[in-house]
Amino acid sequence: MFLKEPSHILLLLVVLVVLFGAKRLPDSARSLGKSLRIFKSEIKEINQDEKKSGEEGTSEK
Repeated sequence: MFLKEPSHILLLLVVLVVLFGAKRLPDSARSLGKSLRIFKSEIKEINQDEKKSGEEGTSEK
């Protein structure tokens, strides 16, 4: 695994700060969190729709 040692994580954080700047990192993290939240809700909705269609399919037989 790549991030086994604390020094690896520290190096990764330093690279991120250099690339994106300290001001943009919180905004980027916030945007990523919102995107993941939306993605999870869409996956949950798809699973619920599949369960409903599966239940309707078994009751028609």
